[in-house]
Amino acid sequence: MTMEPKPLRIIAAADSNMGIGICGNLPWHLPNEYKYFLSKMTSVSAAGKKNLVIWGKGSAIKDCSSLPNCYGVVLSRTLSSVPKNANYLCRDLLSAIDLALLPPLSEEIETIWVIGGVKPFEEAMKHPACDRIYLTNIMATFNTDTFFPEFDRDAFKLLDEFPEVPSEIQEENGIRYKFQVFQRVCK
Repeated sequence: MTMEPKPLRIIAAADSNMGIGICGNLPWHLPNEYKYFLSKMTSVSAAGKKNLVIWGKGSAIKDCSSLPNCYGVVLSRTLSSVPKNANYLCRDLLSAIDLALLPPLSEEIETIWVIGGVKPFEEAMKHPACDRIYLTNIMATFNTDTFFPEFDRDAFKLLDEFPEVPSEIQEENGIRYKFQVFQRVCK
């Protein structure tokens, strides 16, 4: 059986030191950035389609049940049943990706989104289907204990503009941030 590839995308927000979390929580309170991050970017474009949203059990993003037209997958090697905040439980990222590529979901899934934590981000970046990283640049420094992984800036180039992604600096609760899109460069 041939599996039709699906776009694999990463979406995150990081502070000036690439910090993404503290004690399993987000270190900032930016409801508009979060809403844009979750609702706008992970929305589907084709009628009748859904997206697969993947996150690690310890990720700062705990619940994606409010996302329209999305299935949620929690990654965990220790949980034995699907948590109430998700539709599926997988042991690793490749198993979660396979969910989208095999029946019954293969016809329904449009895009696969990885929204946290560090290990799923690292694995997704190395996957050949990963074509974009959506990374909000939080223009401040926070107390963090979890960091967005380094990535190859030659393999993923920052775009000056991207359709439907605001290119101007945003501000919320006195914190400035900018939405960024990194596109994989074909070699």
